[in-house]
Amino acid sequence: MKKIILLTILLVSSSIIRSQRNQIIAYIDMEYILENVPEYLEAQNTLDEKVVKWRQKLDKEARNIEILKEDLANEKAILTTDLIEEKEEEISLKQNELRRLESLYFGPNGDLFSLRKQLVKPIQDQVYNAVQNIAARKKFDFVFDKSSELVMLYSNKKYDISELVLASIDRTRLIEEKKEQKEAAKNAPKELTNKQKEVLAKKEKAVEAALSKKEARKKAIEQKRAELLKKREEKRELLRKKKEALRKKKEDLKKKVNKDQKQ
Repeated sequence: MKKIILLTILLVSSSIIRSQRNQIIAYIDMEYILENVPEYLEAQNTLDEKVVKWRQKLDKEARNIEILKEDLANEKAILTTDLIEEKEEEISLKQNELRRLESLYFGPNGDLFSLRKQLVKPIQDQVYNAVQNIAARKKFDFVFDKSSELVMLYSNKKYDISELVLASIDRTRLIEEKKEQKEAAKNAPKELTNKQKEVLAKKEKAVEAALSKKEARKKAIEQKRAELLKKREEKRELLRKKKEALRKKKEDLKKKVNKDQKQ
Protein backbone atom coordinates (compact mmCIF):
# COMPACT_ATOMS: atom_id res chain seq x y z
CA MET A 1 0.00 0.00 0.00
CA LYS A 2 2.82 2.36 0.92
CA LYS A 3 4.52 1.59 -2.41
CA ILE A 4 1.32 2.42 -4.33
CA ILE A 5 0.95 5.76 -2.48
CA LEU A 6 4.60 6.61 -3.10
CA LEU A 7 4.28 5.75 -6.79
CA THR A 8 1.16 7.93 -7.07
CA ILE A 9 2.95 10.89 -5.45
CA LEU A 10 5.90 10.49 -7.83
CA LEU A 11 3.62 10.38 -10.88
CA VAL A 12 1.73 13.51 -9.78
CA SER A 13 5.00 15.33 -9.00
CA SER A 14 6.50 14.46 -12.37
CA SER A 15 3.29 15.60 -14.09
CA ILE A 16 3.46 18.96 -12.27
CA ILE A 17 7.14 19.38 -13.17
CA ARG A 18 6.46 18.67 -16.85
CA SER A 19 3.59 21.14 -16.79
CA GLN A 20 5.80 23.80 -15.22
CA ARG A 21 8.53 23.26 -17.78
CA ASN A 22 6.05 23.92 -20.59
CA GLN A 23 5.03 27.27 -19.12
CA ILE A 24 6.52 30.36 -20.76
CA ILE A 25 7.30 33.21 -18.38
CA ALA A 26 8.44 36.77 -19.13
CA TYR A 27 8.84 39.95 -17.11
CA ILE A 28 8.87 43.71 -17.55
CA ASP A 29 10.56 46.56 -15.70
CA MET A 30 7.70 49.03 -15.21
CA GLU A 31 10.01 51.78 -13.90
CA TYR A 32 12.23 51.52 -16.98
CA ILE A 33 9.23 51.57 -19.33
CA LEU A 34 7.59 54.60 -17.72
CA GLU A 35 10.91 56.49 -17.62
CA ASN A 36 11.11 56.05 -21.40
CA VAL A 37 7.54 57.15 -22.18
CA PRO A 38 7.57 60.94 -22.83
CA GLU A 39 3.90 61.28 -21.88
CA TYR A 40 4.61 59.79 -18.44
CA LEU A 41 7.52 62.16 -17.76
CA GLU A 42 5.39 65.08 -18.92
CA ALA A 43 2.58 63.96 -16.60
CA GLN A 44 5.06 63.55 -13.75
CA ASN A 45 6.39 67.07 -14.37
CA THR A 46 2.84 68.42 -14.21
CA LEU A 47 2.24 66.58 -10.94
CA ASP A 48 5.54 67.83 -9.48
CA GLU A 49 4.67 71.43 -10.40
CA LYS A 50 1.27 71.11 -8.71
CA VAL A 51 2.81 69.54 -5.59
CA VAL A 52 5.38 72.35 -5.31
CA LYS A 53 2.61 74.96 -5.69
CA TRP A 54 0.42 73.29 -3.06
CA ARG A 55 3.32 72.83 -0.65
CA GLN A 56 4.26 76.49 -0.96
CA LYS A 57 0.70 77.52 -0.12
CA LEU A 58 0.56 75.18 2.89
CA ASP A 59 3.97 76.33 4.12
CA LYS A 60 2.88 79.95 3.84
CA GLU A 61 -0.25 79.27 5.89
CA ALA A 62 1.77 77.33 8.47
CA ARG A 63 4.22 80.24 8.81
CA ASN A 64 1.33 82.67 9.31
CA ILE A 65 -0.01 80.48 12.11
CA GLU A 66 3.40 80.36 13.78
CA ILE A 67 3.60 84.18 13.61
CA LEU A 68 0.16 84.44 15.26
CA LYS A 69 1.28 82.05 18.00
CA GLU A 70 4.47 84.01 18.64
CA ASP A 71 2.58 87.32 18.73
CA LEU A 72 0.09 85.88 21.22
CA ALA A 73 2.88 84.52 23.41
CA ASN A 74 4.63 87.92 23.44
CA GLU A 75 1.45 89.93 24.10
CA LYS A 76 -0.35 87.53 26.43
CA ALA A 77 0.76 89.39 29.56
CA ILE A 78 -0.92 92.63 28.45
CA LEU A 79 -4.08 91.19 26.85
CA THR A 80 -7.45 90.65 28.49
CA THR A 81 -8.90 87.16 28.83
CA ASP A 82 -11.45 87.88 26.08
CA LEU A 83 -8.76 89.02 23.64
CA ILE A 84 -6.61 85.97 24.43
CA GLU A 85 -9.55 83.64 23.79
CA GLU A 86 -10.38 85.51 20.58
CA LYS A 87 -6.81 85.14 19.27
CA GLU A 88 -6.63 81.47 20.32
CA GLU A 89 -9.91 80.83 18.48
CA GLU A 90 -8.50 82.57 15.37
CA ILE A 91 -5.39 80.37 15.53
CA SER A 92 -7.54 77.26 15.98
CA LEU A 93 -9.68 78.17 12.96
CA LYS A 94 -6.58 78.71 10.82
CA GLN A 95 -5.12 75.36 11.96
CA ASN A 96 -8.38 73.62 11.01
CA GLU A 97 -8.30 75.35 7.62
CA LEU A 98 -4.68 74.23 7.14
CA ARG A 99 -5.63 70.61 7.89
CA ARG A 100 -8.57 70.90 5.50
CA LEU A 101 -6.28 72.15 2.72
CA GLU A 102 -3.78 69.35 3.38
CA SER A 103 -6.58 66.81 3.08
CA LEU A 104 -7.93 68.54 -0.02
CA TYR A 105 -4.56 68.42 -1.76
CA PHE A 106 -2.95 65.22 -0.46
CA GLY A 107 -5.78 63.20 1.11
CA PRO A 108 -6.82 59.71 -0.06
CA ASN A 109 -9.31 61.23 -2.53
CA GLY A 110 -7.62 64.62 -2.81
CA ASP A 111 -6.54 66.68 -5.80
CA LEU A 112 -3.19 64.87 -6.13
CA PHE A 113 -4.89 61.48 -6.27
CA SER A 114 -7.43 62.69 -8.84
CA LEU A 115 -4.83 64.43 -10.99
CA ARG A 116 -2.48 61.43 -10.91
CA LYS A 117 -5.36 59.18 -11.94
CA GLN A 118 -6.29 61.57 -14.74
CA LEU A 119 -2.73 61.94 -16.08
CA VAL A 120 -1.01 58.64 -15.31
CA LYS A 121 -3.77 56.03 -15.66
CA PRO A 122 -4.07 56.37 -19.48
CA ILE A 123 -0.32 55.75 -19.77
CA GLN A 124 -0.50 52.75 -17.46
CA ASP A 125 -3.39 51.47 -19.59
CA GLN A 126 -1.15 51.76 -22.67
CA VAL A 127 1.49 49.63 -20.97
CA TYR A 128 -1.12 47.12 -19.81
CA ASN A 129 -2.64 46.81 -23.31
CA ALA A 130 0.82 46.40 -24.86
CA VAL A 131 1.68 43.65 -22.37
CA GLN A 132 -1.63 41.90 -23.08
CA ASN A 133 -1.05 41.98 -26.84
CA ILE A 134 2.55 40.77 -26.60
CA ALA A 135 1.64 38.03 -24.12
CA ALA A 136 -1.14 36.80 -26.42
CA ARG A 137 1.10 36.93 -29.50
CA LYS A 138 4.11 35.29 -27.84
CA LYS A 139 1.90 32.85 -25.87
CA PHE A 140 3.34 33.79 -22.48
CA ASP A 141 1.66 32.15 -19.49
CA PHE A 142 2.86 34.73 -16.95
CA VAL A 143 4.30 38.26 -17.17
CA PHE A 144 5.75 39.68 -13.95
CA ASP A 145 6.70 43.24 -13.08
CA LYS A 146 10.34 43.33 -11.94
CA SER A 147 9.95 46.73 -10.25
CA SER A 148 6.94 45.68 -8.13
CA GLU A 149 6.98 44.12 -4.66
CA LEU A 150 7.58 40.73 -6.29
CA VAL A 151 11.04 39.58 -5.20
CA MET A 152 13.12 38.41 -8.16
CA LEU A 153 16.36 36.91 -6.92
CA TYR A 154 17.54 36.36 -10.50
CA SER A 155 16.24 37.39 -13.91
CA ASN A 156 17.62 36.40 -17.29
CA LYS A 157 17.70 39.39 -19.64
CA LYS A 158 16.39 37.34 -22.55
CA TYR A 159 13.00 37.07 -20.80
CA ASP A 160 12.76 40.87 -20.38
CA ILE A 161 10.09 42.18 -22.76
CA SER A 162 10.29 45.82 -21.63
CA GLU A 163 11.69 46.96 -24.99
CA LEU A 164 8.90 45.11 -26.82
CA VAL A 165 6.34 46.97 -24.70
CA LEU A 166 7.97 50.34 -25.47
CA ALA A 167 8.08 49.50 -29.19
CA SER A 168 4.40 48.54 -29.08
CA ILE A 169 3.48 51.83 -27.37
CA ASP A 170 5.48 53.83 -29.96
CA ARG A 171 3.84 51.89 -32.78
CA THR A 172 0.37 52.60 -31.39
CA ARG A 173 1.23 56.28 -31.05
CA LEU A 174 2.38 56.47 -34.69
CA ILE A 175 -0.79 54.74 -35.89
CA GLU A 176 -2.96 57.20 -33.96
CA GLU A 177 -1.00 60.17 -35.33
CA LYS A 178 -1.40 58.88 -38.91
CA LYS A 179 -5.13 58.42 -38.36
CA GLU A 180 -5.43 61.99 -37.11
CA GLN A 181 -3.45 63.28 -40.10
CA LYS A 182 -5.65 61.35 -42.54
CA GLU A 183 -8.79 62.58 -40.83
CA ALA A 184 -7.53 66.16 -40.92
CA ALA A 185 -6.62 65.83 -44.61
CA LYS A 186 -10.02 64.29 -45.36
CA ASN A 187 -11.92 67.11 -43.67
CA ALA A 188 -9.74 69.88 -45.14
CA PRO A 189 -11.46 71.94 -47.87
CA LYS A 190 -10.02 71.61 -51.40
CA GLU A 191 -10.12 75.32 -52.17
CA LEU A 192 -9.66 78.07 -49.63
CA THR A 193 -10.95 81.61 -49.72
CA ASN A 194 -8.63 84.53 -48.86
CA LYS A 195 -10.18 84.74 -45.42
CA GLN A 196 -9.68 81.01 -44.87
CA LYS A 197 -6.06 81.33 -46.00
CA GLU A 198 -5.50 84.11 -43.46
CA VAL A 199 -7.02 81.99 -40.69
CA LEU A 200 -4.95 79.00 -41.81
CA ALA A 201 -1.77 81.10 -41.83
CA LYS A 202 -2.50 82.22 -38.26
CA LYS A 203 -3.11 78.63 -37.24
CA GLU A 204 0.14 77.52 -38.87
CA LYS A 205 2.04 80.17 -36.94
CA ALA A 206 0.35 79.04 -33.75
CA VAL A 207 1.23 75.41 -34.56
CA GLU A 208 4.85 76.36 -35.22
CA ALA A 209 5.00 78.20 -31.91
CA ALA A 210 3.41 75.21 -30.15
CA LEU A 211 5.84 72.81 -31.84
CA SER A 212 8.75 74.99 -30.80
CA LYS A 213 7.47 75.03 -27.22
CA LYS A 214 6.87 71.27 -27.35
CA GLU A 215 10.41 70.69 -28.64
CA ALA A 216 11.86 72.76 -25.81
CA ARG A 217 9.75 70.84 -23.31
CA LYS A 218 10.77 67.54 -24.92
CA LYS A 219 14.43 68.44 -24.48
CA ALA A 220 13.79 69.28 -20.84
CA ILE A 221 12.00 65.94 -20.40
CA GLU A 222 14.85 64.06 -22.09
CA GLN A 223 17.33 65.82 -19.83
CA LYS A 224 15.30 64.87 -16.77
CA ARG A 225 15.01 61.29 -18.02
CA ALA A 226 18.78 61.14 -18.43
CA GLU A 227 19.19 62.43 -14.89
CA LEU A 228 16.70 59.85 -13.57
CA LEU A 229 18.51 57.04 -15.38
CA LYS A 230 21.84 58.27 -14.03
CA LYS A 231 20.50 58.39 -10.46
CA ARG A 232 19.00 54.96 -10.88
CA GLU A 233 22.28 53.56 -12.16
CA GLU A 234 24.12 55.19 -9.25
CA LYS A 235 21.72 53.53 -6.81
CA ARG A 236 22.25 50.18 -8.47
CA GLU A 237 26.02 50.62 -8.35
CA LEU A 238 25.84 51.58 -4.68
CA LEU A 239 23.71 48.51 -3.95
CA ARG A 240 26.16 46.32 -5.86
CA LYS A 241 29.08 47.72 -3.87
CA LYS A 242 27.21 47.13 -0.60
CA LYS A 243 26.48 43.54 -1.61
CA GLU A 244 30.11 43.03 -2.62
CA ALA A 245 31.34 44.50 0.67
CA LEU A 246 28.94 42.25 2.60
CA ARG A 247 30.09 39.20 0.65
CA LYS A 248 33.74 40.05 1.30
CA LYS A 249 33.00 40.60 4.97
CA LYS A 250 31.37 37.18 5.19
CA GLU A 251 34.32 35.56 3.43
CA ASP A 252 36.81 37.26 5.76
CA LEU A 253 34.75 36.15 8.77
CA LYS A 254 34.64 32.59 7.44
CA LYS A 255 38.43 32.57 6.91
CA LYS A 256 38.96 33.89 10.43
CA VAL A 257 36.70 31.19 11.90
CA ASN A 258 38.53 28.48 9.93
CA LYS A 259 41.86 29.86 11.07
CA ASP A 260 40.74 29.92 14.71
CA GLN A 261 39.50 26.35 14.45
CA LYS A 262 42.83 25.15 13.04
CA GLN A 263 44.69 26.84 15.87
